[in-house]
Amino acid sequence: MTQNNYLVIGSGIAGLTFALKIADRFPDRSVTIVTKSNADESNTKYAQGGIAVVIDKVADNFRKHIEDTLICGDGLCDQKVVEMVVTDGPKRLQELINWGAKFDLNEQGNLDLGREGGHSTNRVVHHKDQTGYEIERAILAKVYKTKNIQILDYHFAFELITKNNRCFGAYALNEKTNEIIPLLSDYTLLATGGIGQVYGHTTNPAIATGDGIAMAKRANAKITDMEFIQFHPTALYDENLSSTFLISEAVRGFGGILRTKDGIPFMSDYDPRGDLASRDIVSQSIENELKKSGDDCVYLDCTHLEINAFIKHFPMIYNRCKEAGIDIEKDWIPVVPAQHYLCGGISVDTNGQTSITNLFACGECSRTGLHGANRLASNSLLEAIVYSDRIYKYLEKVSTTYSSTTYFPGKKKNNDKKLDQFYLSNIKNELQNTMRKNAGITRNDLDLEKTKNKLEMWRLELLKLENRILVTKEFYELKNMITVSLLIVMQSMARKENRGGFIKSEILETSYSHQTP
Repeated sequence: MTQNNYLVIGSGIAGLTFALKIADRFPDRSVTIVTKSNADESNTKYAQGGIAVVIDKVADNFRKHIEDTLICGDGLCDQKVVEMVVTDGPKRLQELINWGAKFDLNEQGNLDLGREGGHSTNRVVHHKDQTGYEIERAILAKVYKTKNIQILDYHFAFELITKNNRCFGAYALNEKTNEIIPLLSDYTLLATGGIGQVYGHTTNPAIATGDGIAMAKRANAKITDMEFIQFHPTALYDENLSSTFLISEAVRGFGGILRTKDGIPFMSDYDPRGDLASRDIVSQSIENELKKSGDDCVYLDCTHLEINAFIKHFPMIYNRCKEAGIDIEKDWIPVVPAQHYLCGGISVDTNGQTSITNLFACGECSRTGLHGANRLASNSLLEAIVYSDRIYKYLEKVSTTYSSTTYFPGKKKNNDKKLDQFYLSNIKNELQNTMRKNAGITRNDLDLEKTKNKLEMWRLELLKLENRILVTKEFYELKNMITVSLLIVMQSMARKENRGGFIKSEILETSYSHQTP
């Protein structure tokens, strides 16, 4: 049994920045970071585009960024939250720079600002096309030097320890020994990232199985807006839908043009912003073009762009395409939408508090009200650094006088009987195929109902097995994916209007039928 002052579950930008700040403020207190892979594996690492921050006060201002965010969120953003996050952004960016994160500069020596879909001006701070990787590198370097931070890698947190709606830590599975370890804490932060593996074809890493959201749900925390799934319009296409490589929106901001296989640019037919429309519009437009044509993908044309400038800005994208046999100077890039970001999640207030006392959530697993029905590009890293700071400042005040009362329900033992891993992988594959087909960019209630019944059947199957078998990371991941999928499906069924990234076909048909000929 381990007692911690602060337990952080997840090692992306949200969890790491909080851990650094609270450990520095209270050097006599313990901070434990639990991560189910190695410490640098997170959704943050794969964020290519950058951080949206108002820097250029001549061409840009807070009001513009706020308005762009509200427009993208399609009327469902919390305006006070949007204003808070946007205005706090420059200070939080400066902290990253002070910690050693390096961002691209222009010829004048100022931050080089990119532009992405939905933004009215250039405001995306970046490190080439590997911004998340650079931020993760800089923060982890400081974390490893901080004596009162302990990192437990290859430890899978699977169940919160709660009593009377209060959190006292979590149980974690040591992936190497299969031993179950109770990690008690005064305060627990869920920073577990996204849910991409629910769909399989995703820009998220393999670890993104919605663990924090599923744990919070089982502890009866409030979970909202799970129907709002953002699909990135331009993932590199391959025939097996196994590619998870993202072609950043910044490529379209740089001048890339979406075309059909016949070379016809089509985005201006759907939105006056053309290729720089927000992600939901571009993804829906691509899906519509594919349904009309029967083609497997559309194409991103960068052949008219200056190649040396392209390579300078997007070296990783250039090299990945080259490995796939695509010469960007001559060839169009085949692209297709893929699951990218969850706009809902564990409901939190402006201090990152969930509906469970002493349990906080930050980053993609949380629902703050910033994104509404659709996330504005590069607002995710911004949200993570602002909310991790909000949680830190709140706990800095309350935890100076707080005296915890430890609750421990007892140890858990794992079983010895092994479950056939093919059984788990078969369910996982079928779940992913079902969610892609029935809970993707466009949905309908009939398919959602069928999906709900299938998910409920799997949930009950695993529930019967859980206390009789050797429970592994793969078992808990599948259990979590089923929990998250049920949330997505049920909240999709409950929504009766199309907003942002959410579309139900029967609602579309109803709206069309009411249009004047």
